[in-house]
Amino acid sequence: MTDEGRGHLAMLLFSCLVAGSFSLGVQAAQHIAPAALNTVRFAIAAVLVGVAALATTGIPRSAFRAPWRYFVLGGVFGSYFVLMFEGLKTADPVAASAVFTLVPVMAAGFGWILLRQVTTGGMALALAVGAAGAVWVIFRADLSALVRFEIGRGEWIYFWGCVAHAIYTPLVPTLNRGEPPVVFTFGMLCAACVTVGLYGAGDILATDWSALPRIVWITILYVAIFASAMTFVLMQYAALRLPSAKVMAYTYLVPSWVILWEIARGAALPPVTILAGVALTILSLLLLLRVGRAQPS
Repeated sequence: MTDEGRGHLAMLLFSCLVAGSFSLGVQAAQHIAPAALNTVRFAIAAVLVGVAALATTGIPRSAFRAPWRYFVLGGVFGSYFVLMFEGLKTADPVAASAVFTLVPVMAAGFGWILLRQVTTGGMALALAVGAAGAVWVIFRADLSALVRFEIGRGEWIYFWGCVAHAIYTPLVPTLNRGEPPVVFTFGMLCAACVTVGLYGAGDILATDWSALPRIVWITILYVAIFASAMTFVLMQYAALRLPSAKVMAYTYLVPSWVILWEIARGAALPPVTILAGVALTILSLLLLLRVGRAQPS
C-alpha cells in the first residue's frame, strides 16, 4: 500500500472512531453531567498524549511560554465537548453527527477572519453540498420544519459546540509558536482539564462515581483513548501524507458511520428521506477528495 493509501486508511478509521463517540455519548449523557465526564476524559487523554510527547519529541521548557494560549484553546475545545454531551441528552445521534459536518464550513469562515485563508471555488461547492445534506438530516427531511426553523433543543445546543470547534481549528496555527503538535496538544489537554474541571467542580463533587453504570465508564475510556488520543495520532499521520482538503473531507463520512454504529446496537435504519441527506454528505466527501487531487501533498 502506498503512503497516500495508508493516509486514507487512517482517516477512514478516524471518522469511524469519531462516530462512535456519538452513539456511546447518547447512552452515557443521561447518567453523568457533561463537565464531570469530560474532566476525567481530558485527564486521561492528557496523560496518554503527555507520555507520547515524552517518548517522541520530549517536552521542552520553551513549550510553557505564554501558557494563556493553552487555556484559550483548552477553554474553546472543552466548550465543544461539554456542549456536545449536553446536546446528546436529547439529540438524535445521526442528526448530531450531521451538525458536526457543518464544522468545515464554519472553520472556512473563521479561517478567513483569523488567517485570511481563501477557500477555492471547488472546495466551496463541496462544502455547500455537505452543508445542504447536513441541514436536511438535522431537520429530519421535513421541509415545513426547515421553513419554520424547528431544530431540536439538543441539536441546537450541539451546534454552538460546533461553532467552538470551528473557531478552535484556525486558532491552533494562530497561537502555536513552533511547538511540535504532540506537545502543543498536551498543553491544550491539560488546560482543558483544568478549565472544564473548574467549571464543573460542583458536578464532579456531586457525582456518585461508584454508582455510575458501566456505559459511562466505557464512554469515558472510549472518548479519552480512541476519540481523543488515537484520533489525534491518526490525523497527524494522515496530514503528513494527504493534502488538507482530503483530510477535511472525511468529516463528511461521520454520519454514515454513526448509522452503522446505531444499527450495530439494534437501532433501525433511518428513513430513505433522511438517508438522502447522508448521501449528500458522502457526495461532498467525494468532491473534496477530487479537489484535493489538485492540491500539493
